[in-house]
Amino acid sequence: MTSEKIITVAGAGIFGLSCAWEILRRGGAVRVIEAQHIGAGSSGGTVGALAPHAPETWNPKKQIQLDALIGAADWWREIEDHAGLPSGYGRTGRLQPIAASALSRIEARIAGARQYWPDWARMEIRREAEGPLAPLSADGLWLYDNLTARLHPRLALAALAGAIRAKGGEIIEGTPADPETPAIWATGTAGLAPFGGNGVKGQSALLAFAAPDAPQVFADALHLVPHVDGTVGIGSTSEREVMDLATDDQLDALIIKARAICPGLEGAAVVDRWAGIRPRAKSRAPLIGAWPGRPGHIVANGGFKIGFGMAPAVAGMVADLALEGRDTVPEDFRTPLA
Repeated sequence: MTSEKIITVAGAGIFGLSCAWEILRRGGAVRVIEAQHIGAGSSGGTVGALAPHAPETWNPKKQIQLDALIGAADWWREIEDHAGLPSGYGRTGRLQPIAASALSRIEARIAGARQYWPDWARMEIRREAEGPLAPLSADGLWLYDNLTARLHPRLALAALAGAIRAKGGEIIEGTPADPETPAIWATGTAGLAPFGGNGVKGQSALLAFAAPDAPQVFADALHLVPHVDGTVGIGSTSEREVMDLATDDQLDALIIKARAICPGLEGAAVVDRWAGIRPRAKSRAPLIGAWPGRPGHIVANGGFKIGFGMAPAVAGMVADLALEGRDTVPEDFRTPLA
């Protein structure tokens, strides 16, 4: 069942635009209202890693994210087809340097992947790592998986906006949404206060280095993601002391670390430095569902570090609620007031 009324979405980050798109593709009508501009918040960064959670201690959150990652290729292809624009999506895999002392734990992780991942997705130990972005490994061991994918965050948002407009949706920038008007609230850190949680600052960068088909790298808590436009996104810091939007020497240190991990990046020019505040819920899971005590208001927030990966799943849950009144939100994702 679809609705003829125009559904308002407040916020034009990854959650807001994804919810708007899903509503449109199911036959609804939608208007997105953004107080600043598309990608003004934490969605406008540089990294775009779509990486699965570790298969150990499996839980419903990991299953939802896995399902979203599996379906992402078709989901983003449809968006690109409607928009006529690239999203930067690619399932290019991931390399992680590992230590010989961790092999038993890694083998248990591989067994978990065999149990929970689809048959075509694999995780394996490699003793060679080739290519322009190959990371160093002190013990000559790397963990590879072919499930991990990437997006270019800014290209992805532009593609979503283009697809929404092409399908008849409206996007209004530079205007805050009326807090009394029923809407889907996807306003990031600014909208998190009623539900607890906090903002976590992240800094990231783009380096001019063309390796668009290379696996991304995860090492020493750092993502290095090669994009389709000849850049590599690196990030991010996690900071709770200072909540400004300035980049500083912490990002400089991150760039130095990235070059130490992947020597191929030595000399690659820094073409962008970014900082943003990411919304982190107390549960660390996305906050999805009806806003308690506010009939007609729906929350889609708390993407934190997995917003791009979870976006198709979040959009589906929100569309179920907005179009059909059907609640498919897992208990761990619900929206208790703080």
